[in-house]
Amino acid sequence: MNREIIARGLPQLGVAASAEAVAALVQYIDLIVKWNKVYNLTAIQDPERMATDHILDSLAIVPHIRPDRILDIGSGAGLPGIPVAIARPHWRVTMLDASQKRCAFLRQVVIELGLHNAEVACARIENHRPARPFDTVVSRAFAETPLFARVAVSCLAPDGLMLAMKGTYPHDELSHLPPEVSVQEVVKTDVPGLGAQRHLVIMTKASK
Repeated sequence: MNREIIARGLPQLGVAASAEAVAALVQYIDLIVKWNKVYNLTAIQDPERMATDHILDSLAIVPHIRPDRILDIGSGAGLPGIPVAIARPHWRVTMLDASQKRCAFLRQVVIELGLHNAEVACARIENHRPARPFDTVVSRAFAETPLFARVAVSCLAPDGLMLAMKGTYPHDELSHLPPEVSVQEVVKTDVPGLGAQRHLVIMTKASK
């Protein structure tokens, strides 16, 4: 059923993916279910809900990502980094998390799924020193938008994008953004089968 949910949802999101990618996404769900028993990666237990609430929700941002180098801050169980890396094998995706347990899980996923375009960085964002800036920095559950923007901007290429994945429209958060950040737009994302509001805050470095 997970395969059908994902395969049916991808066209509705405007995201093309190969049959091999869909199979890898299903395998990824299986790995979350297996490791979740010990590592408490997600509160969602039902694999079919994971297909909607985690996989399709993560892939809804693909049309808004600026390639090729993507940083997923506070990746947790690998969301949205792992689904993005699976769906777009020519992009380079770095998943950053401070938890050794979550990083161990992420490294195992990268190995088992053969994701040569993905890497795991186990550190706090304040201590992360990438060799090159990123074209897109994204966060799904790292922090409120002002804090995310403040730490993400230091890792961003001059013309890069910061993407904050939110539920309801974050009116209050957007009123407290740091001056070095500018909101490009806020997009309402419709995730098939989710039944909840989702918004994507797209930000850039503010013009000097």
